[in-house]
Amino acid sequence: MKEKSLGGVFLNGIVNENPTLRLVLGVCPTLASTTSAVNAVGMGAAATFVLVGSNLVISLLRKFIPDGVRIPSFIVVICTFVTIVEMLIKAFVPTLYESLGVFIPLIVVNCIILARAEAFASKNGPAFSFADGIGMGAGFTLAITVIAAIREIISAGTLFGFHILPEAFEPMQMIGMAPGGFITLGLVLGVANFLTSRAKKKKSLKGSAA
Repeated sequence: MKEKSLGGVFLNGIVNENPTLRLVLGVCPTLASTTSAVNAVGMGAAATFVLVGSNLVISLLRKFIPDGVRIPSFIVVICTFVTIVEMLIKAFVPTLYESLGVFIPLIVVNCIILARAEAFASKNGPAFSFADGIGMGAGFTLAITVIAAIREIISAGTLFGFHILPEAFEPMQMIGMAPGGFITLGLVLGVANFLTSRAKKKKSLKGSAA
């Protein structure tokens, strides 16, 4: 069995087990926060903060948490970090807080965070759990920012609030709405799966040739 490294754990969250593009977790915040690239980056940063903090604390306490109260204990830890990040955003980035609204406290029930707590942090040391939190957070942020950029450009002709398309461009406002979110997510997932399968095929052909 190949021994894992910190770099491998970090890259795993971005490529092999990207929570949005590979595991298809956290679809609700993905659709809700991808109406603009700014919102997506804000949601990604908030989720990453919670992922890293909860992973680290759960890893440090994993030997002291009884199995019978494992999940409730994880949720209490996650709630603590969600409360911290909500207060920070409300205090320092009030416009982002107003844009994301209820979706910030709903990070508590984001299945990505609870899944990493259960599947990884509760079974690995602090260093690997920290790397996993950073990697998963970066993968989530990258994926939703790409989706948000596509939706913002098509629905408003802007990117991060700046106009990048000519005035003659007719925005497709539906892409900025809920149906457009599902359509964009589906197309991005299709492209990601195509590229992944193509990369695997090339790797297997190289292996057989060697």
